[in-house]
Amino acid sequence: SGAAAAPLPEEDCMKLNPSFVGIALSSLLAIDLWASKRLGVCAGEGSAWGSARPLMKVIEVSGHGIPWLLGTFYGLCQSDSSAAREVLLNLLFALLLDLVMVAVVKGLVKRPRPTHNKMDMFVTMSVDKYSFPSGHATRAALVCRFVLRHLVLAVPLRVLVVLWALIVSISRVMLGRHNMTDVLFGLLLGYALYGVVEHCWLSPVTAPALFALW
Repeated sequence: SGAAAAPLPEEDCMKLNPSFVGIALSSLLAIDLWASKRLGVCAGEGSAWGSARPLMKVIEVSGHGIPWLLGTFYGLCQSDSSAAREVLLNLLFALLLDLVMVAVVKGLVKRPRPTHNKMDMFVTMSVDKYSFPSGHATRAALVCRFVLRHLVLAVPLRVLVVLWALIVSISRVMLGRHNMTDVLFGLLLGYALYGVVEHCWLSPVTAPALFALW
């Protein structure tokens, strides 16, 4: 009775001094979820800006992968210029790379979409039930860099391209599809993927078999 009690196993002890990193990450996650919900002003018809939801969904379609893939493939088939075909073939490669990378990251992270999201998205796949990262934001950043680099555009059109990428990204949070960190990481991923496309640029010299098909 006078002997000291045996110490509890470490896993049964309450951690009274969690690490600073753990506290910081938990706090950032809480802020992310709170701010994302507050900014989801078009998440439903009854939301603060519910009347703007149809417009936000049009913007959503403008950043969807299927219209971009179909449009690029159609342009590739109709083009009669070797320079244009080279650019379009690399844009098609960029879009396919984007789809694969986003699907892989979503499958690994498996972060659920925000609870206030309404699952009425345009043409979804199985991994689209996950939220991290935002495929629209990734694609917007990738396409924006690609277009600005490889198309000759007047300054007003270049500004419009940048604004489109920003509006598509912001609309993901406004519609309640994603949290802010999903969009921010998506933009960074898309920016980085463009570097991969440039490094692996397809040309008649590096990929003659592909260009022989067109």
